[in-house]
Amino acid sequence: MEEFRRAYGRLCAAGGGAPQEVVLQRLQEPGGAPGRGRLDLAAQSLSLETCSALGRLLPGAAPFAEVALGDCGLSEEGVKLLLHGLCSNTTVKSLDLKGNNLRTVGAEALGKLLRQNKSIRSLILEWNSLGVWEEGFSFFCQGLGANNFLQRLDLRNNQINHQGAGELAMALKKNASLQELDLRWNNIGLLGGRALLNCLHSNKTLKRLELAGNNVPSDILKAVEQAMDHNQDRQTVLSETQNQAYILSKEVLSLKDEKTKQFLDLMDTIDKQREEIARSGRMSAARVSQLQEALDEQHSIMNSLKAKLQMTEAALALSEQKVHNLGELLNATKQQQTSMAEHHFTELQQQKQEGVDREGRLLRDLSAASDKNLLLRNQVDELEKKCKVQQDQLFQVKQDLTNTTAELKLRAVQAEERLEMEKRRFKQSLEDMESLRLKEVGHMTQHIETSERSMQDRIQRLEAIRIALEEELSQVKAAAITERGQAEEELIKVHNQARLEEQQRLEYLEEKLRLMTESRDEAQNCCLKQKQMVAEAQAKANRLSLHADGLRRRLEELQQDLNSKEEEKVAEVNKVKVELQEQIGHLQAERTAQEGLREKIAALERQLKALSSNHHEALLDKESEISMLLEKLRMKEADISRMREEEAQRASFLQNAIMAYVQGSPLGTHSSRK
Repeated sequence: MEEFRRAYGRLCAAGGGAPQEVVLQRLQEPGGAPGRGRLDLAAQSLSLETCSALGRLLPGAAPFAEVALGDCGLSEEGVKLLLHGLCSNTTVKSLDLKGNNLRTVGAEALGKLLRQNKSIRSLILEWNSLGVWEEGFSFFCQGLGANNFLQRLDLRNNQINHQGAGELAMALKKNASLQELDLRWNNIGLLGGRALLNCLHSNKTLKRLELAGNNVPSDILKAVEQAMDHNQDRQTVLSETQNQAYILSKEVLSLKDEKTKQFLDLMDTIDKQREEIARSGRMSAARVSQLQEALDEQHSIMNSLKAKLQMTEAALALSEQKVHNLGELLNATKQQQTSMAEHHFTELQQQKQEGVDREGRLLRDLSAASDKNLLLRNQVDELEKKCKVQQDQLFQVKQDLTNTTAELKLRAVQAEERLEMEKRRFKQSLEDMESLRLKEVGHMTQHIETSERSMQDRIQRLEAIRIALEEELSQVKAAAITERGQAEEELIKVHNQARLEEQQRLEYLEEKLRLMTESRDEAQNCCLKQKQMVAEAQAKANRLSLHADGLRRRLEELQQDLNSKEEEKVAEVNKVKVELQEQIGHLQAERTAQEGLREKIAALERQLKALSSNHHEALLDKESEISMLLEKLRMKEADISRMREEEAQRASFLQNAIMAYVQGSPLGTHSSRK
């Protein structure tokens, strides 16, 4: 009880409410032995938190057998929580819920309780309102019909009408355990009384049915009392037969014990013989099991080797697929490189053609400018000054070109170093591959080297183009200088124009060089991207190989687990088969015993029938003898009355004779005179 009290306090605290002091005091009171105590909370107002906590504590084995919750003013939700906890209780035998104004929800919860609970024997529901709502009361009656453990039910003052009585009658037809039902002070009426009376023809267990205060006619009440008397007589006869059957079963058990002793003696001798046979069988079975284990080990080794071969084949297929994908990527990159080289070649040809056209135009302009040479002599001095300035600018441009060429060379060297580093990394990664993939890796390295060579060739071509452009620039400059020397005296203006055009051409060539450097940078970036893609593909291949190894190990572990589980399953199945065979043997033995008991019960019933028939015949004989004795008594009384009449006649005759004699004698005359 103390543990129950602590658990109640914990649940209330967990629900955010304080435990009620009254409940704690009642739980602290000694309630007797565990499972026989009493929880008395009658006339106490219980909160919803208390009902919830009690509903959580009541399932299972509670430390009391009686629960009194009368006149507690429970709400519908509180009653639902309490009864939900009692559904799975196994110790409470008596439940008192009187005076709580239970309605639809309470009736439904009570119906569910009666369906599921198997321990409650007494249920007191006095002074409630279960009969007000027909649906809830019908659910309650369905639960009562499904219950086979309740023995006492008190439904006084529950406003049950004739329809509710009909539902109760239907439930009583199905119920086979209820012995006492109190329906006093309801509104059952004539129809409800008839329904209850009709259900008593099929219900043979109900001993006490109270119907006072229900406006039920007296003849129905008398019929109900007769049915109750009949059920009580039947119960007494059944108890007597059960006692006799118990005595006979004891005798049968004693006989069985004797037979079992004899049987055990025989079985001991048989077991000894079987043990001798089993020894020889065990020796042979041990040899067979050893040979079987060796065969199983060889089979398991073969299966593991097959699994490993399958895994390696799958890994090889995956690696081949990866190599194929990488080859496709390399082919795509080669195609892109060839297309880029062709595009650059066409652009260079177009640029050369444009340079030739421009040279022709310059020559035509020079021929036209020779006519204007005389007009431009005055401007030679100014142009010479400008030429000096332009020479300085050309020198600066040359320096810039040298700087750019040095930078390009440095970048090319860095790119080559990066390529070499990437080659080394790629070679190291390829060397770390498995021995089975060496040929495929060599093939990949050859493709990569060819791609790198093509990229280097492309870079060399670009550098050759750049050198050719520089040579062209130098040639153009030399031609311009010679032409300027020849035309200094004659073509000052034309020379100025030529210098301007040369400046424009230099700017164009510088722009072209810049574009070429950008294209080279783009090509280098493409190479880097391709190398990154190759490295990523290699990393993916490594990851996939690691993943394949992990999957292989995982499959081996799963295979081992499956083998162990299959062995456990086989062992468990064998155990279950043995247990089932033992249970089947026990059940067959019990079945044979039950059949023997049934035969004995049938024999006893036949004996009872014979005894009842003999008793009936004896009663008939006694009745016939009594009737004969009564007839004899009547005849004797008639004889006695006849003899009395005869004696009276004789007495009258004697009296008359005496009187006549007295009157005829002298004494008579004397007396007459007097």
